[in-house]
Amino acid sequence: MDEEYDVIVLGTGLKECILSGLMSVSGKKVLHMDRNKYYGGESASITPLEDIYTHFNRTEGIKETMGRGRDWNVDLIPKFLMANGKLVSLLIHTGVTRYLEFKSVEGSYVYKQGGHVHKVPANEKEALSTSLMGMFEKRRFRKFLIFVQEYDENNPSTHQGINVKTWTMKQVYEKFGLDQNTADFTGHALALHRDDEYQNQICEDTLKRIRLYSDSLARYGKSPYLYPLYGLGELPQGFARLSAIYGGTYMLDKPSDEIVMENGKVVGVRSGEETARCKMVVCDPSYVTDKVKKVGQVARCICLMNHPVPNTKDSLSCQIIIPQHQVGRHADIYVAAVSYSHQVASKGWFIAMVSTTVETSNPEAELKPGLDLLGPIEEKFFSVSDLLEPVDDGKESQVLLRASAR
Repeated sequence: MDEEYDVIVLGTGLKECILSGLMSVSGKKVLHMDRNKYYGGESASITPLEDIYTHFNRTEGIKETMGRGRDWNVDLIPKFLMANGKLVSLLIHTGVTRYLEFKSVEGSYVYKQGGHVHKVPANEKEALSTSLMGMFEKRRFRKFLIFVQEYDENNPSTHQGINVKTWTMKQVYEKFGLDQNTADFTGHALALHRDDEYQNQICEDTLKRIRLYSDSLARYGKSPYLYPLYGLGELPQGFARLSAIYGGTYMLDKPSDEIVMENGKVVGVRSGEETARCKMVVCDPSYVTDKVKKVGQVARCICLMNHPVPNTKDSLSCQIIIPQHQVGRHADIYVAAVSYSHQVASKGWFIAMVSTTVETSNPEAELKPGLDLLGPIEEKFFSVSDLLEPVDDGKESQVLLRASAR
């Protein structure tokens, strides 16, 4: 370890592994360390199942009905990939796809006040058949979707009088006469905004997000989302392999005791009696607690079940978004469900994660609308995590941090 590197990366979260992979490919000498014995950091996929109990300081063993512990790969922070999104393009461009297998997520749903779950309508045909809205609203929404699909920045005849550089999203909704409920699922289930601040911002980004959703849906058909076999932890491992092929050095179970600074600039990282010299450090916020600030909290509940999520047509995987207004909140609630079909659970078992931004002193109760959608739950693992952001851009110190994963 007592060598000099261009970059030392601390933590094997997805962003850290992407950066170490890309920097290794570009010819940088990279040392990548993690205090944990596994890849993924806060977004790891934990296996065997017994280790999830250990992670949450639970002493009881797994139930016999849950099968073999090594058949499980439980994401601490599950995420679905947009099929036509930038991360999938990056995976293809770098060749990391040769280390991974993906499967499409079977359903994309949105919750409407009253306890009903509906498939997210994403094209003109679905707009006319959905039970989310009345007949006249369906026609208005269909016109809106056609506008989004046909919009061409270089063809003014497709703009319908809308200037995407100056109009807010609220103005666009008003132009098409869309009501609050339609705006809710459009902004939250199609554009995937977490709250309603986007309505007062320039509409261009939201229109691109909706277009991305429908383009991703068109790619595979069932939903716009993909998910890797064996869990999300496969992604950082894929980029770690890429880094290693191009000379990157990896050290798991290697604590970082000190980031060594001289005259306000990083010069190395110390682990025990060893010090590796470097010109730059890239790390997750847990490694440099004095350079981050807390901006909020996220509540999460991992649920193990022996049945699919009700009212999703027995989908083996799905996402349900509960828009904030439908349950009287400021932030959305998310439900992501996967199963044995993605090789993350024993045969017949499902894993659902319910998560939201904390708004009260009782975060577990805030997840209730999502938990109520799941039916009987065999096991639950609840946690609250701080959301951290760097206090500066790191240009001066050359210690570069990212924000916490949501």
